[in-house]
Amino acid sequence: MADAQRPTPIRTDAPAAAAAIAAYAPASLSPEAAAFARAAVRRAAPQGRERARALLYAAGRLAGFGEERGMELRAETLLAQASVERFVLTGCGALSPATRRTLRTNLRALARAQEAHPSPQPAPLPRERAKAPYSPAEIAGYLRLAAAQPTEARRMRATALICLGAGAGIVGGELRHLRGRDVVARSGGLVVCVSGHRARVVPVLARFGEPLQDAAAFAGDGYLLGGESPGRRNLSDALNAALGQDASLPRLQAGRLRSTWLCECAESIGLRAFMDAAGLRCSQRLGDLVAELPQVEEAEAVALLGGVR
Repeated sequence: MADAQRPTPIRTDAPAAAAAIAAYAPASLSPEAAAFARAAVRRAAPQGRERARALLYAAGRLAGFGEERGMELRAETLLAQASVERFVLTGCGALSPATRRTLRTNLRALARAQEAHPSPQPAPLPRERAKAPYSPAEIAGYLRLAAAQPTEARRMRATALICLGAGAGIVGGELRHLRGRDVVARSGGLVVCVSGHRARVVPVLARFGEPLQDAAAFAGDGYLLGGESPGRRNLSDALNAALGQDASLPRLQAGRLRSTWLCECAESIGLRAFMDAAGLRCSQRLGDLVAELPQVEEAEAVALLGGVR
């Protein structure tokens, strides 16, 4: 049982890496450029044949680039940051962006290996992760607390806070600018017209429609969360405190309200099925792909994201 808990050792094959380095002599490079690449990679001491070949490829291309431009084939010259950046920006035009990024990473690794006293590597910082969504029971609990507030104004504003966050994904500074008239029944459902630099029309999830309409009717031309000026701050603090009186509920957080809406919309459009089918866990290219897709009509968006099909 103890053996099963031991971590798998990292496999190294230094002899194979050394053999790959010794055999490196591509016909496309001069003997001097190939010698530079072998020396630079040997100093890096790669622990496997594939890693050695990747570093040799990067060093060889850099050496060929430097030779064409009359640069001295020395590590302190070619592997200087300025030289590496010049090579990546002007000497790799025919390569894909991904290949250029890989070359830059490998050349930076080679540069660090040449230093007698290399600087420590920067500590990796964890990326910010999405907040966990609230459960339907928790959202229902917050709405009950909102309905139990002592004054009608407090009831309507607390309800608007929950419905706009969990029902339309609107949080932060955008909330301060929303008036009752910005909540509109049209296109077969309820939408929120958000202004500002990210102006858009947001379909409201159907189950939040009635309480949000009531809050919007109460606010009228006034602000949904109360106050007299769009520059007011910390308006939601008192509402959050009022909705945090039930010890059985977690602390109310704007990020979690938005995640609740995001998760429900993602489920309604089949995002998990798409990601699983595409073999994706996280993608930075989805925005690029979306830019190529046709615009969705408001009525279709309301039906899709409002859950009113």
